[in-house]
Amino acid sequence: MGSFLFFAFSWWSILLRVVAIVHFIRRRPNFFWIWVILFHWVGALVYILVEVIPDASLLRGTFQVLPRRRRIQELERIILDNPSAGNYEELGLLYLDDGNFARARACYDKAISLRTDDPDPFYRRGIAEIELGDFPAAVPDLERGVKSDPGYDFHRAKGLLGWAYAQTGQPEKADRMFREAVQISTISETYYHYALFLQSQGRAAEAREWAQKILEKKPTMPVYLRRRERPWFRKASMLLARLPAA
Repeated sequence: MGSFLFFAFSWWSILLRVVAIVHFIRRRPNFFWIWVILFHWVGALVYILVEVIPDASLLRGTFQVLPRRRRIQELERIILDNPSAGNYEELGLLYLDDGNFARARACYDKAISLRTDDPDPFYRRGIAEIELGDFPAAVPDLERGVKSDPGYDFHRAKGLLGWAYAQTGQPEKADRMFREAVQISTISETYYHYALFLQSQGRAAEAREWAQKILEKKPTMPVYLRRRERPWFRKASMLLARLPAA
């Protein structure tokens, strides 16, 4: 009986560590946690209580994966009989959310060939094209969204267009678009792309300033937002480490 209890206890201590380490690798919290996890199974339990359980609010997207993919399958069948622009747009948006950018782009190609007066499918196709690294194609699509509404998608459109300009050898346009975006937008993605652009232009001090602005948001953010923004905090910190000291 004693050996059985020892085996069960050892198994649970190992499981706690495995869960904690997997979460640590995926979410990358403060590095000191890895020593806490490895030191003792109690450390792994503390990590799970402090870091893993609060992250449960971020798992809603995970639980939406199956319904989203069921809807994708439904729409793929529906489109065979009703290949309308609206159906292709919905399917394209679902593919964007699913991270399947090539198929999202193909869906928006179909939607745009059927109806070209709405800027949204152009803008969403531009997002897919940026994710696929096709910046020359993204420029005119994003331009259409910004032209229709300078504040499109909470000013994210301007930030993405600035990034597309930066990646297609148009630094003057990129600088102007980024400056317009950051006057109003506080999106970390835009700040980070602007910092990378400034770094590429040899403007290290300004790049450091915008990367630092991402980290400055951290103390005043609600905990759930801080967790969502963690990837951008990590990228900003890595960029600051690469930039020359002020």
